[in-house]
Amino acid sequence: MEPIAVTSADVLFVLLGAIMILAMHAGFAFLELGTVRRKNQVNALVKIMVDFSVSTIAYFFIGYGVAYGVHFFAGAETLAQKNGYDLVKFFFLLTFAAAIPAIVSGGIAERAKFNPQMAATFLLVGFVYPFFEGIAWNQAYGIQAWLKASFGEEFHDFAGSVVVHAVGGWVGLIAVVMLGALLGITVAVLGSLIVYSLLKKAFGLRLDAEEEFNGADLSIHRVSSTAERETLW
Repeated sequence: MEPIAVTSADVLFVLLGAIMILAMHAGFAFLELGTVRRKNQVNALVKIMVDFSVSTIAYFFIGYGVAYGVHFFAGAETLAQKNGYDLVKFFFLLTFAAAIPAIVSGGIAERAKFNPQMAATFLLVGFVYPFFEGIAWNQAYGIQAWLKASFGEEFHDFAGSVVVHAVGGWVGLIAVVMLGALLGITVAVLGSLIVYSLLKKAFGLRLDAEEEFNGADLSIHRVSSTAERETLW
């Protein structure tokens, strides 16, 4: 049976989905911006934007290969095959991968140092998240085959509920030991524990008391969202 050809309509459908998920990151930014104190608003917005930039680099060079065994170090004629479907698929999956540090960002708002968190973003999106993504969505590492042989069915993720949202939320614990949820918890908890423990020991993760009092905007970025705060600095 020959594979179904990928049409331009298929590519457009995936691209529109990716654009909608990308817009979700604006929602992350405005949600965090509206829930932190005024002295941390610049930091919250910059953090979300840089998170996505770092995620793009990590996922392009490392994460996508970990999950799907695919890289883009090829000529234009190869990348343009199937109406550019592979490139659009990468963009679609990138928007999901970048949601992981965006979810984490809200939980550590107003307290975390900037550079160590960017390093954590690179490691999580480059290694931890795509490892489980490959298992759940790409039959990688033989885990799905083992689940089917052992329990009669593979793990099915509904709309990224475990692969994206739960993994991001657990980087916290109740689980149902069916359809791979326990494995998702294990990967998320152990992976984030290793990443953040190493960064904490090497650079520290939290702002000190004085920096927290002044706010991340002034302490890290030397700017604030209000002019009167800058004159005080």
